[in-house]
Amino acid sequence: MIDRQTVDRILDAANIVDVVSDFVTLKRAGANLKGLCPFHDDRTPSFMVSPSKNICKCFACGEGGTPVHFIMKHEQLTYPDALRYLAKKYHIEINEREQTDEEKAEQSERESLFVVNEWANEWFQKQMNDTVDGRAVGLAYFRQRGFRDDIIKKFQLGFCPDKYDAQWQAAKAEGYNEDYILKTGLCIRNEQGKTYDRFRNRVIFPIHTISGKVVGFGGRVLDSRTKGVQVKYQNSPESSIYSKKRELYGLFFAKQAIVKQDLCYLVEGYTDVMAMHQQGVENVVASSGTALTHEQIRAIHRFTENITVIYDGDAAGIKASQRGIDMILAEGMNVKLLLLPDGDDPDSFARKHTATEYQQYLAEHQVDFIRFKTNLLLEEAQNDPIKLSRLVNNIVDSLAVIPDEITRTFYIKETSQMLSIEERIITAAVVKVRKRLREEKQKEREREASRQQASATTTPTAPVADVPEVTDAPPSFETTTPIDAPYIDLPPIGGTEQAVLPEEGLSTKRRSHEEEHVIQTERLLVQMLVRHGEKVMCNVEDENGEEQPLHVIEYIHLTLQDDNLQFRDPLHQRILNEAVEHAQDEDFRCTRYFENHPDEAISALSIELAHDKETLSKVHSKGGAIPPEEERLADILPHLMIDYKLAIVEETLRHIQQELRNPSTRNNREQLQRLMKEFQETKQIQKELGHQAGDRVLMKS
Repeated sequence: MIDRQTVDRILDAANIVDVVSDFVTLKRAGANLKGLCPFHDDRTPSFMVSPSKNICKCFACGEGGTPVHFIMKHEQLTYPDALRYLAKKYHIEINEREQTDEEKAEQSERESLFVVNEWANEWFQKQMNDTVDGRAVGLAYFRQRGFRDDIIKKFQLGFCPDKYDAQWQAAKAEGYNEDYILKTGLCIRNEQGKTYDRFRNRVIFPIHTISGKVVGFGGRVLDSRTKGVQVKYQNSPESSIYSKKRELYGLFFAKQAIVKQDLCYLVEGYTDVMAMHQQGVENVVASSGTALTHEQIRAIHRFTENITVIYDGDAAGIKASQRGIDMILAEGMNVKLLLLPDGDDPDSFARKHTATEYQQYLAEHQVDFIRFKTNLLLEEAQNDPIKLSRLVNNIVDSLAVIPDEITRTFYIKETSQMLSIEERIITAAVVKVRKRLREEKQKEREREASRQQASATTTPTAPVADVPEVTDAPPSFETTTPIDAPYIDLPPIGGTEQAVLPEEGLSTKRRSHEEEHVIQTERLLVQMLVRHGEKVMCNVEDENGEEQPLHVIEYIHLTLQDDNLQFRDPLHQRILNEAVEHAQDEDFRCTRYFENHPDEAISALSIELAHDKETLSKVHSKGGAIPPEEERLADILPHLMIDYKLAIVEETLRHIQQELRNPSTRNNREQLQRLMKEFQETKQIQKELGHQAGDRVLMKS
C-alpha cells in the first residue's frame, strides 16, 4: 500500500503537460495547449490541456482529468498502478506500508509465479524459433495456418518439445524453485512422484494480464494428433495469479484499439484473435473457449459499452451467442451479434478474404441483439403457438435484465412492432420479470448478509486494499455552529420512503421540481466542500470560552448531523464522508484529494465543481465589488445551508399535500388529523427558515 505522504509527493510532481506530451503532440493555444484526442478518432484537435489547472479534457468525447486519471485511462491501469507509473517517471521512491508476514508470503509467491511464467514464455519461444524441431514442427504449424511472422512474434507464440520433462529439467537447471514450477502448472507430478511437462508437443499461446504480465498458457495439440483427441487445447490450471473466469485472451493487445474504436469484438479462440489482428482488426478479445463470465464482461466494460459478439455460424455457435446476450445486457452494455457463414469461424473466414473484405463484412453484418434473437426464434417457432409463446418469454427475459429504463423502453417498443404484440402486454411481462429478479436479488443479499454475519465471528479481517492509506476513523469534532438560530429537526418527507428500485437510484428516477431543487442546492454545498473544505470558515467559542477554528468540512458535517440529514445523491454523500474521514490529516487539501480520487466518478465531478466558472458568491452579494469566495465563507455557507433546508421543507410540504388529496386519507379521520398537524408544523419550520434567509426568500402562502 502506498502511504499518503508518497501519494502527495507524486501528485505534486505530476505535471499534466509532461504526462500528456508523452502520448500526444501538443501545440500552444493561448494559455492552454491542444492536440488530437488519444481516446477517440480525432481529426481536428479537440483535446485541451490546462497547465494552470493541471487537468486535461477532450471537448468532443468528454474524456480527461488529472495526470493520474489520464494515465489510468490511456494505459488502462488501476489507480495504484497509475501512481507507480508516475512515481517511476518522476523518480520518486515509493514507500509501501508494512505488510503482515502472511501478506509478504502471499506477495512473494505471486511475484515468484510471475517470474517463472516469464521465464517459461521466453523458453517456449526459443524452443520454437531456435531449435530444429521447433521450426520444423511448431513454427511450420503457425505458418501453415496462414499466420505471418510479425503476428507470431506479436503474440509471443511458442512450442514445447515432445520430451517427457524437458522444461522441468531446464527450469531446475536455471535455479527455479520446484514448488513454484508446479504451482504455475507448467509441470505435473503424478502419484508415483514423477514429474513431467504439461504442454509437451504442443504449440503455446501465452495469456497476458491487462498490464502485459504472463499469467498462464494455452497449449494446442498439433493437427496430426487431433484425431480422436477430445480436448485439443489445454490451459494452465487455476492458481493465485491465474483464473480462467477473469482473463480474456488478447485484451493486453486490444485495449487501446477498443478505447479508440469504442467497440470490442468478442470471439471464442486464440487463433480467432490472431486472425483478426492480421486482418487489421485489433479491438478483439477471446473468452478462450470457456463460457462467458460476468468478470470477463466487466473487464471489457472498463474500455467500452459496446460489444459485438462473433460466433461460428453453426448450431453450437448460435446457442452460445444466446447464452451470453443476457449477461452482457445485465451489465448495461450495448450488444450486437455477428454470425459467420455456416462452417466458418473468424480464423477460417479470414483465410478466405482480404483485409478489406473482412472489415467490410464485419461492418455490414452486425445485427442488434433484439433483431437477431427475434428473427432466430421466429424461424425456430414456425407459427407454432406454444413455440411462439416461448419465443416471447425468451425475449422478455432479455429485456428485463437491461438496467437503463430508457434503453429498455426503446427495445420494448421495437419488440412490439416486430412481433405485432401490443406494447402494454410486453411491458407488463417485463415488469413482472423485473419484480421477480429484484426479489431473487434481495433474497440473495439476505443470504449473503447471513453468511457474512456467521463468518464474522470466525474469520479475521481482510487485508486492506492496495489504495492510498487513510486514517483509521473519522475525527471527532467538538465545536459549535456559527448560526445564531436554533437547529430545526426536519420531519421525514411525508412519512414515506422513496420508491426507487435498488439498482436504479437517483440518476434514473424522475424527480419533481422540488426534488430537483434539493439536489441542485445540495450540489452547491458539495462544491464549497470541494473548493474550500479544509479552510477555516470562522472562529467559535468552545465550552471553556476559548476561540477555536471551525473548518468548512466541520460546519457542513455537523449542521447536517444535528438535523439528522444526509445528502440525497450517493456521490455527494461519499465526498462528504471522505472529507470528514481525512479532515485531520496533515496537509489535507480537498480539491487535490478529490480531483485525484481513484473513483473516476468522484474525480470527474470534483474537477467540474472546482473549476466551474460560475461563482457561488454572486448569489449572496449585496452589490459593489465581490470579495473572493474564500473570504466570505462565513456568509455564503450558512445561507446555502438555509437554502438546502428550505428546499427539503418545500419538498416535504408537497408530499404532505399529495397525501391530503388522496381519497383514502380523507376517509381516515385519524390519519387526516395527523397529516394536518404535520403540515402546520412543517409550515412553521418553513416560516422560521424564511426569517433566517431574510428578504432573499419569498414565502409561499
